[in-house]
Amino acid sequence: MFPIRDHNPSGRTPYVTYALIAANVLIFLLMHYGAPSRLALEAAFFNWGLVPAELLQGTGYEGIFTSMFLHGGWAHLLGNMLFLYIYGDNLEDVMGHGRFAGFYLASGLAAAAAQVLADPFSWIPMVGASGAIAGVMGGYLLLFPRARVDVLIIIVIFFRIIPVPAFLLLGLWFLFQIISGVAVPTDQGGVAYWAHAGGFGAGILLTLPFWLARGGPAFWRRTHGLPPHPQTALPRSRVPLVRRRK
Repeated sequence: MFPIRDHNPSGRTPYVTYALIAANVLIFLLMHYGAPSRLALEAAFFNWGLVPAELLQGTGYEGIFTSMFLHGGWAHLLGNMLFLYIYGDNLEDVMGHGRFAGFYLASGLAAAAAQVLADPFSWIPMVGASGAIAGVMGGYLLLFPRARVDVLIIIVIFFRIIPVPAFLLLGLWFLFQIISGVAVPTDQGGVAYWAHAGGFGAGILLTLPFWLARGGPAFWRRTHGLPPHPQTALPRSRVPLVRRRK
């Protein structure tokens, strides 16, 4: 299941979201195609990634920030940027450019803290924007729980696009992070599940003031959990669309 777009238009150009995507892509290209050797690339991950054990020794604090802009491969990068593109513009629309930038970085810091607490003696560098983007997803869930998100489902050779409410997609994603974090040893999974969970939870908490400013539960009752503006009428895709039954 891959979310490919939502039906929630933003009212302003999401400059910060675009800048974050551009920065992540540029740094990825410079690292993976500018490094003189594979050994130099691996050294860069250790130098600029987040290594929990280094923090315990009082070094490597810069990795808390720089790790948010590093990615291990094309799939890692493109997956994260797709999620940021889908959900980031709407939070930036609500928060404004400057506050959204602060929100994004704060979610990334919370995600890093969660992973360090979960595995404080690890020497494996943590890289990726997914913790910060998980915060964006948590904020989106709080503000637009019933916004429609088109999900591409691939079963062998069959492809279908199904619109689902955001609370179902994001709620299942968060539940998967928790279950995986508990079930998979931190030194064996290869995925920072607790960073994802920590970023998601931080995103909800950091979005609470914006939700409360709009009325909190009254905002949900007024909008029925949908975006408080007409949803996007997207052009028909060549991939068959399976509509949900009422």
